[in-house]
Amino acid sequence: MKKYTGIIAAAALLLTVLMSNAAGFVRDGERLDRLRDEVLRLHIIANSDSVEDQRLKLCVRDAILEHSSEFFGEADDRCEAETEAADKLPQICRLAEQTLRKEGCYADVKAEITDMVFDERTYGDITMPAGKYRALRITIGEAAGHNWWCVLFPPLCIPAACGVVDDEETEEESFDEEELDILRKPKKYRVRFALWDKMKSWWG
Repeated sequence: MKKYTGIIAAAALLLTVLMSNAAGFVRDGERLDRLRDEVLRLHIIANSDSVEDQRLKLCVRDAILEHSSEFFGEADDRCEAETEAADKLPQICRLAEQTLRKEGCYADVKAEITDMVFDERTYGDITMPAGKYRALRITIGEAAGHNWWCVLFPPLCIPAACGVVDDEETEEESFDEEELDILRKPKKYRVRFALWDKMKSWWG
């Protein structure tokens, strides 16, 4: 009898551990989904990978970020930022075109709000997990070159003399401790998040 009691106790302990891990797994997955839903990303695709086209891509980047407060400065959340960006797509596109024209480039420009699947991307001290996000996408010409991205909302991208830096103060204000842990410790969550997304695809 003592033997069976020990087996039952061990099985109960194992079940408790599994249930605890499962609860943590689901909790982390829900945190990931919440994080993705809070973010609007900026994605700029160059005409080609030539040195000149990559330079022009960065010129467009700088122009958009320098005017970002005009386009998205009043937003309190991602939905508002997306609505403001959608309303101002013609102005955003025109700004990108004018920037290119000043540089002697007459490629077409397209600006849109869309769902995009991103690989894991690191910017400054944060790493955005892979997955689907809402994004302001700007494509230049054939859009066959390497892209540039950052987080447009919350406004983490700051124009600087040497390019662009991430706004650590805004990070602290915009994300809670659990979300910051995800953003700053990608190795801790990488496998769990891949499994979470796979399970969600099975659920449909």
